[in-house]
Amino acid sequence: MKILLFGKTGQVAKELCNRPNVTAIGRDKADFTEPQKIIEIVKSTDADIIINAVAYTSVDLAEEEFELANIINGTTVKELAKVSASRNIPFLHISTDYVFKGDGNLNWKTTDQTNPQNSYGKSKLIGESGILEAGGPHVILRTSWVFSSHGNNFVKTMLRLASNNNELSIVKDQIGGPTCAKDIANALWKIASDFYAGNGITGIYHFSGKPNSSWANFASEIFSQSQQDIKIKQILTKDFLTKAKRPLNSRLDCSSLRIDYGIKQPEWKKGLTNVLANLK
Repeated sequence: MKILLFGKTGQVAKELCNRPNVTAIGRDKADFTEPQKIIEIVKSTDADIIINAVAYTSVDLAEEEFELANIINGTTVKELAKVSASRNIPFLHISTDYVFKGDGNLNWKTTDQTNPQNSYGKSKLIGESGILEAGGPHVILRTSWVFSSHGNNFVKTMLRLASNNNELSIVKDQIGGPTCAKDIANALWKIASDFYAGNGITGIYHFSGKPNSSWANFASEIFSQSQQDIKIKQILTKDFLTKAKRPLNSRLDCSSLRIDYGIKQPEWKKGLTNVLANLK
């Protein structure tokens, strides 16, 4: 199985780069602001599977750079899906819970109506729509609250802030499933292997860690496992202003992924233990 991976430095891309027969292409050769270059790469590849781990992920900055976010997360993904479909190469793509409105307290199902509330979510939905329109074999894997030992993420931010503060204010009314990047990579690898074996099932799937948690509880576990005595002041989203509106409900229903691919939700606390060990 040969995999063409778009992305080298992102959290999930880093976890996939060390797999056998993976050709990872970074921004120097595949700039997602230039769709035509991406098209030419796919036209000449001999890969069996294409995985896209490239994304514009600066949620707040996207409110100002929405055109750039739309190109990287939307237009180029659409073109990538079209050329992959034309060659009948399965296309695996990482998306986000931000495509939903983010209200209520139920787990979002893959069939629920999308309604993104910020520019980042809207740009990701453009990409999803492009993949569906292309009509080729594909999997759109929506995930949430990604963390790892590399890149920018909540775990590393908390550890950095804890080095200079004894007390931190953390939001308590946003709920979701923290998801270790290595677990996402494992899920994508299983899906890719199934497509290579002729057993892949096209569709949109959800994948996140369990159990669901607030950011405040996530932070508490980070400090507990790293043996740091940090006091957490739990605050509401309305008291923590950001340029982009954040979803209060990021819970994802991951049952269809388990049914179709046998992929179970990972325990995020175990993933956290491994990430903290790697950071040491």
